[in-house]
Amino acid sequence: MSARGGRRPKAVIVAEFYPSQRDPVLGIWAHRQALAVAAAGAEVHVLALHRLVPPRAALQSGPAGVAATVSKMLSEPRRQIRDGIPVSYVSYVSPPRERSYASWGVWAAPPLALALRRLARSFAFNLIHAHNAVPAGDAVRRSHIAAPLIVSVHGGDVLYTAVRDQAGADAVAAGLGAARLVLANSQEIATLARAHGAGETRVVHLGSDLPPAAASRRRESAAGEWGPAREGHPTLVTVAHLVARKRHGDVLRALAVLGPRHPTLRYSIIGDGPERAALEGLATRLGVAARVDFHGQLAPQEAIEQARRCTLFVMPSTEEAFGVAYVEAMAGGVPAIGCRGEPGPEEIAAAGDGFMLVPPGDIERLTQRIDELLSDPHRLREAGQRARATVAANFTWERCGEQTLAAYEHVLR
Repeated sequence: MSARGGRRPKAVIVAEFYPSQRDPVLGIWAHRQALAVAAAGAEVHVLALHRLVPPRAALQSGPAGVAATVSKMLSEPRRQIRDGIPVSYVSYVSPPRERSYASWGVWAAPPLALALRRLARSFAFNLIHAHNAVPAGDAVRRSHIAAPLIVSVHGGDVLYTAVRDQAGADAVAAGLGAARLVLANSQEIATLARAHGAGETRVVHLGSDLPPAAASRRRESAAGEWGPAREGHPTLVTVAHLVARKRHGDVLRALAVLGPRHPTLRYSIIGDGPERAALEGLATRLGVAARVDFHGQLAPQEAIEQARRCTLFVMPSTEEAFGVAYVEAMAGGVPAIGCRGEPGPEEIAAAGDGFMLVPPGDIERLTQRIDELLSDPHRLREAGQRARATVAANFTWERCGEQTLAAYEHVLR
């Protein structure tokens, strides 16, 4: 396909969540999609919305914690090159999230408009791709820049912002309505986006790199490494922010029940967040603390590699619009378990084998699923092989890049 006038798509990507020196994990999926569409043939420049207000966790850490957080925010280089992609961080301020998130596009629009006009002098972009209608899409709309807008919906717009109050519903509808095309990360999210104001929609799945088949299930490891490669120590793993909806506690409870049948079973938790102290306390009360490893936040590639050394990826989360962490583990031959009724898990499970669903909050069924796989090595091995095949056929970054480029070209025509 060719773009309008035969021109190559030159896209400005606007994102609230994007990796930085301060937080290299935040919005890593947006960066990976930018890399993927650049590899497919588009030229891209990123404008990351950089909110200069400390998050609640920092405000609760006392004066020293606030000072350290503010210092990191202010010292973040405004222009960076991340894996060959130029990124400019657009600073803005806004009121606290709890009561004003729907209005953040209003606050971000003036500095974003200035950044877009400055960028146009050196980068003649012909479209803008905003990740999420609020605040990025809404801020672009308010910037009044004469370029077609694409908005990607990753779940938060339609599962949280639009249903919380009327201000959120109005802001999401305005952001989606301004888009020439809305990209959704699953079919159900596309349906919800149309219900909340989107016109034309397409589904573009995020993805994973696919390691060589021979490396996808290593059975040997260096001394001291954890995971299935350590003989006699099967390991469950979750890679996610430690928040209530990810339901790490369900896995801890399953681990406690499975103890008598699988006494060497361990659970690796990769990620950090506000629920960490509560989860550590729960592990202690359940008597499984000695078999649980809290690794904290790891660099993206390290997190993927650690997860792929494990036996089974388990994340029975709710409000899961897609779930890149599932497919990253599955690409390495690690079968995964998610929740029935969730947009992303349902779509991944429908695409192929190696991904199993359990009812949300059903500890008994979750425990049974884990036990079935751990008790049958042949079934576990086949599930891992099928998981990798499912990702190879449906959820690679190469495929994501090609589909994103096709969306750009469609809008430019």
